[in-house]
Amino acid sequence: MHKLSAVGVGRISKPGHYGDGMGLWLQVSKSGTKSWVFRYTLNHRPREMGLGSVLTVSLSAARERAKQCRALLLEGHDPLDKREAQRTADKLALAKAISFDKCAAAYIAAHKGSWKNAKHASQWENTLATYATPLIGALPVADVDTDLIVKVLSPIWDTKTETATRLRGRIESILDWATVSKFRQGENPARWRGHLENLLANPNKIAPVRNHPALPWRELHGFMSDLALREGVSARAVHFAILTACRSGEVRGAQWSEIDLEAKVWTVPAERMKAGREHRVPLSTASMDLLKSLQRVGDLVFPGRGTDTPLSDMSLTAVLLRIS
Repeated sequence: MHKLSAVGVGRISKPGHYGDGMGLWLQVSKSGTKSWVFRYTLNHRPREMGLGSVLTVSLSAARERAKQCRALLLEGHDPLDKREAQRTADKLALAKAISFDKCAAAYIAAHKGSWKNAKHASQWENTLATYATPLIGALPVADVDTDLIVKVLSPIWDTKTETATRLRGRIESILDWATVSKFRQGENPARWRGHLENLLANPNKIAPVRNHPALPWRELHGFMSDLALREGVSARAVHFAILTACRSGEVRGAQWSEIDLEAKVWTVPAERMKAGREHRVPLSTASMDLLKSLQRVGDLVFPGRGTDTPLSDMSLTAVLLRIS
């Protein structure tokens, strides 16, 4: 019945396939490694299933595994599908020991390298620790369901709507990661469209977004005159942001090494741009005059309390509030 022997298996070295009978084959690769495979046909399709390396699976063990495969075929089951189903079940069982907090930490670790802002990771961690961890942090991620998501979001949905919507999105991303990682199955209970939108109020109607009104152009001259009289680095930063039409963060992080005074160009590096691309800003005469009026105490053009500490965003907002 059987064509191979344990001694013979050890002696075979030529690459190829060597049959033992009833679907069991010894496979020898070009590199000399040996492994067992079970070959069969199901629904007129030839299939092949690995049974392990010769180093770890003996000939007798390989024959037993092939026998189990034949038994599955007699029952109408595909051995490959059966093994994959078992692996999925094993992973789900393992997921019972993997908590939501552990998945959240793994998600953040996997993605923080692609986030432009270094503070983004801490914002995720703080938001989740404050609102999600107390209720679902220690639970198996596979057990997090719609009722639990609603319990997390409901207390702050009406009072801290923006925070709540960000939290929902972050939970949804973590649960998507857990599903792809096979730590849970089924629909994402934090999904908004067609799901939570039926259980929670529309966030845009709770707290509609109101953009800051634009300054009427007739008041611009008076505003700029008032701004020019203001003292301090923050006022100069606001003035420079207006003259260059750049974002607050780009201006607050501006460095003298980025500015070519001869060419009258400020080059903002890609890592400091929201779009992730280098941005060249032509400097007007007014911009150049402003820069020349500043005292250089480090590489930061607009330093905060320390020469290596940039201004906070609130410091620029405070200037605008005082003028208004």
